Amino acid sequence: MRWRHLLIFAILAGGAALAAAWWVSAPQRISAAEARAVSEIEGDSERGKLVFAAGDCASCHASPGQPDRLRLGGGVALASPYGTFRAPNISPDRIDGIGNWTAEDLANALMRGVSPDGSHYYPVFPYVSFTHMRAEDVRDLMAYLRTLPPVKGRPPDHDINPLFRVRRVLAFWKMLYFRPGPIAPDPAREEKWNRGRYLAEALGHCAECHSSRDMLGGIKQSTRYAGGQDPAGTGFYPNITAARLGDWSEAQLAAMLKTGITPNHGRVGSSMSDVVTNLAILPESDREAIAAFVKSLPSRPTPSP
Repeated sequence: MRWRHLLIFAILAGGAALAAAWWVSAPQRISAAEARAVSEIEGDSERGKLVFAAGDCASCHASPGQPDRLRLGGGVALASPYGTFRAPNISPDRIDGIGNWTAEDLANALMRGVSPDGSHYYPVFPYVSFTHMRAEDVRDLMAYLRTLPPVKGRPPDHDINPLFRVRRVLAFWKMLYFRPGPIAPDPAREEKWNRGRYLAEALGHCAECHSSRDMLGGIKQSTRYAGGQDPAGTGFYPNITAARLGDWSEAQLAAMLKTGITPNHGRVGSSMSDVVTNLAILPESDREAIAAFVKSLPSRPTPSP
């Protein structure tokens, strides 16, 4: 009888623990106030075009093997230590893309990392940065996406380690690394710097590449902007703090963001060339703002690859 009681207690305790974990791991959506902010006013597609460029959306979501960066059929393979992820179709196709999404659905994806069906997204989608987006930028981005051509077809599924296929577990990753909410302007800084911070930290998600990561895939804050190995383990993103760019002027950095040409007459390559293609679309004032923010970053040593 004693062992039977212990077995029953263990089963009940285990069931209670599983129920608690299931409750804690439930996806958290945007608030009712945030939903109203992104939905009540029609977005501006012309402004949304600039948000799209600043967010470097085409680099991941444009269909590979064709030249049109606005055909967003997805399919780009994103290698990582956990397997290969594939960017989804975000064209306005109603079957294979996001044609049936609302602005609130897009806000939940960008600002909370949650899909319309209530699943956690993998953080290869940089919602850790996009969560800081402003409501008006989300609704403008949705207005612009709706103007793009629908693309039929869905990319293949992610090819990842089975251990990472239970998306509910991602809630615990979010508890460690995800801090939702807007970026509060720093009143001690000028408007230009605050604009640059928003563009770099939220829309441009610069730290997602220019930082090193720990064994769980979260950014090591001590290496933020100091460079890091690419997810495929084949290259290294450069340090963009004063330790590496200390002799660059703001004007030289802003010019590089438009032309891709560095002060020593070199040229950026790899994924940064796509970033430059997109940033060249932005107003000059935005590139100057990004340069002002980047030049203010504290000097940090480049971590070992």
